[in-house]
Formats: sequence, structure tokens, C-alpha cells
Amino acid sequence: MQKHWASSGVDLHLELSASGGRRRALENALRQAIREGRLPPGTRLPSTRSLAVELRLSRGTVSAAYDQLAEEGYLTTRPGAATEVAPVSAVSAV
Repeated sequence: MQKHWASSGVDLHLELSASGGRRRALENALRQAIREGRLPPGTRLPSTRSLAVELRLSRGTVSAAYDQLAEEGYLTTRPGAATEVAPVSAVSAV
């Protein structure tokens, strides 16, 4: 599945591989975009609800992918605030 993520304010092309499950495909696509600099530090990601609708995934799948990437240091989360790409130092340590 390919998706241009322009409606959320982030112009990003994600390609989700069909193998390995949808959550893993989303994690890998976001991780790769961060590593390649297509999602620079401080970039606000869409809400789990809006990204789920855009990618035709469940909200739980998107939420689990965001949680995993936050645990790995790629994303930062705060209650009541948008999920963002972590600062470079946090990502480069992973």
C-alpha cells in the first residue's frame, strides 16, 4: 500500500509492505522516513485516528506502531500533545 500523507500537513510518501503485518509495516516505513530525514526532528505526526483513516488501518494498529517507535526513541509523546519525531541525538543513539 502506498500513501501520500499530504492531508495531515506532512508531505510524506509511505509504502507499507504487505509482508510481516500492518503494524510492523507502518513501524518500518516511519522508521525509514526518520532515518532518511524525510521526517526531520520536531515534525508533528498526524493523530492516530486521522492516520488510521488515511491508511485504512485500525487506530489500535497506528497507536501500537507509535508506541513502539517511542520506546525505541524515534518519537516523543506527551499526554494531550501531538506525537513528534524525536531530536536527532535521541534517534542517532538507537
